[in-house]
Amino acid sequence: METTRQSKINRLLQKDLSEIFLLQTKAVHNVMISVSAVRVSPDLSVARVYLSIFPSENGEAILKEVKGMTKTIRYDLSQRVKLQLRKVPQLVFFIDDSLDYIENIENLLKK
Repeated sequence: METTRQSKINRLLQKDLSEIFLLQTKAVHNVMISVSAVRVSPDLSVARVYLSIFPSENGEAILKEVKGMTKTIRYDLSQRVKLQLRKVPQLVFFIDDSLDYIENIENLLKK
């Protein structure tokens, strides 16, 4: 069960991470990365960040790049939330493939 504090931090991190990815990927890649969900652990030390990558063909390569830039992303995030959070949680990134799953289901239903 998620506490009110966790849900507020989830929303805060999702909003700020979305802005960070928007600024970083606009200049570098021809892809769109959106943060579909953030789940913070009960002790607020780890944040699981679910990314939706479009186009999804390059998803694994982009995720590998994002994981390599975790320290930089965490620093940028800390500069944005330093007045709201005392300690910025560790970031763990995952691909959110729910859109691909939905598309697959729709294609199967059309047949």
